[in-house]
Amino acid sequence: MKLKKHLGLLEVFCIATGAMIGSGIFILPSIAYANTGPSVIISYIIASIIMIPTLFSKIELTTAMPKAGGDFFFIDRSMGPTIGTIGGLASWFSFTAKTAFALIGIGAFVQLFNPGITQIHIKIIAIAFCVVFTLLNMRGVKHTSKIQNILVICIICILVFYVTIGFFFIEPSNFVPFTPFGISPIIATSGLVFVSFMGLTKVCSVAEEVKNPMRNIPLGMILSWISVSILYFLVVFVTVGTLDNDTLTSSLMPVSLSGGAFLGPAGIIIMSFAAILAFITTANAGLLSSSRYPMAMSKDHLLPPSFTKISDKGIPINSLIFTSSFMIGLILFLDIYGIVKVASTLVLLLFIFINFAIIFMRFSNIKHYKPKYKAPFFPWLQIIGILLYSYLILQMGAIPLMVVGIFILCSLAWYYGYAHKKIKREYALLRIIHRITGEKSADNLLDEELREILIERDNVSERRFEDMIRKAVVLDFKGAHMPPIAFTKRITHILKDLIDVDEDKIFPLLLERENDGSVMIKPGVIMPTLIIPKRHKFNIILVRCKKGILFSSKQPRAKAIIFVISTSDEYNFYLHSLMWFANVVEEPDFDRKWMKAKGEKELRKIIIDGFRKRIQE
Repeated sequence: MKLKKHLGLLEVFCIATGAMIGSGIFILPSIAYANTGPSVIISYIIASIIMIPTLFSKIELTTAMPKAGGDFFFIDRSMGPTIGTIGGLASWFSFTAKTAFALIGIGAFVQLFNPGITQIHIKIIAIAFCVVFTLLNMRGVKHTSKIQNILVICIICILVFYVTIGFFFIEPSNFVPFTPFGISPIIATSGLVFVSFMGLTKVCSVAEEVKNPMRNIPLGMILSWISVSILYFLVVFVTVGTLDNDTLTSSLMPVSLSGGAFLGPAGIIIMSFAAILAFITTANAGLLSSSRYPMAMSKDHLLPPSFTKISDKGIPINSLIFTSSFMIGLILFLDIYGIVKVASTLVLLLFIFINFAIIFMRFSNIKHYKPKYKAPFFPWLQIIGILLYSYLILQMGAIPLMVVGIFILCSLAWYYGYAHKKIKREYALLRIIHRITGEKSADNLLDEELREILIERDNVSERRFEDMIRKAVVLDFKGAHMPPIAFTKRITHILKDLIDVDEDKIFPLLLERENDGSVMIKPGVIMPTLIIPKRHKFNIILVRCKKGILFSSKQPRAKAIIFVISTSDEYNFYLHSLMWFANVVEEPDFDRKWMKAKGEKELRKIIIDGFRKRIQE
């Protein structure tokens, strides 16, 4: 099973937006305000700007390689499986921890309506929501994304209402003095609130499930970044302008209290409800995104193969259950607040890796690295990003740095203990090293892999399949029964002109394939296939025989015959074509339509229409 492409532009926007609107807007402003005063709004602007290098780098990498796993895949293919293992596990752990934090946040805001709730109750609420989101994700990404869309739109509407009404209640005196602690805390606090924007790039991990990723991923991420940046600025501006210093620094629910300041008790309820919705969207987007990492790493043999299992709804079921179970473990047994600080440090490390990844991919001169969107100001934008994120990591404190160091050592131990001997993979950094040293690489594994990604990304196979059907030779026998040998000679003669083969050599091979019972897809329909020792050859012949041809006494007469002849270098397209043909002829009304079709044009149309129907499901 493959992941299904159900996500459009709205879904990309809502996943990215939902992953950002959470604690950063409903809790963090009061903590940040205590460090900077009213100038906290400048810290949020700086934090948004700091996101730019990774935003544009990820857009380029995702449009070049729209694969499940996002960060992991980019890092692995640019810097190799050793760093890829660290990146993949760091991505999964950090997003999982932040999702667990959002789940705890739901319980914490419920406490506002029922002050008697204890920490145990908060954890139970968090676990219950985790189970609900897991069950929702099991139904398929289509259902999950629809709920995400509704929730995110509701939150945006509530915040726009909050900003619009609150603007008329702003007290200018609340902004004086604007920088009570000087300029330096503004810069330092921008690092603190930067975590609010880290969820923006989560959507890259579901890139393989996005329709038209070349348009929807860049546009969705940029729109989300602009929208959330504006919302953060306006919400923090109104919150600071409507609350006095003592109130703002003494509560972890500043937006709710601000709503109460100009709307009364109803304002507190409305904004607290919005906060709960925000934590729900963050948790939902987090579970959806983080569950794709184990699957992607398993496909690359860095984790056990059981994680690659995909359900009939197109969901990485084992990966989802494992990720959800890990979240529940974090909620139950560990200090989630301390873990989130470690997770933020890991995300900054990932951002450094991502900016290195785009540099290595560009300088490797890989033929099939062809992003639809290229990051501007390369490589200076990435170098600035690397320096900024390195500075922010150093500001995280000794304990998070030490824990991250241990995490990296554990990741390396896993790689060399489990995966090292299983993997032979080329990567961009290795190509650069070979070019510098003058060593010639015997493999073009990465180039071939990127070529396959381009084919899938641009739907080349699907368009090519339709073109092949339109150009295919169609034979329509309406008369008496035809002997199998005479029929095969006719096909052999056609192939001689199509692919320049020796008739004497190919005739016995075709006759043998036609008599092989395995080529019968269903009664009356056979699909003989042949791989020939040439290059860049692929042909299809469609045959209708109303009286039927009896190739074997063990089989019914064949009335629909589909010949597929390919060379080994076209093997991927060959396999796709066999699957698509099998899907088309298994349609309940295929036999009736095939026998009633009026000529070649309608016979081709039956195949094309059936193919389009199946790929859109």
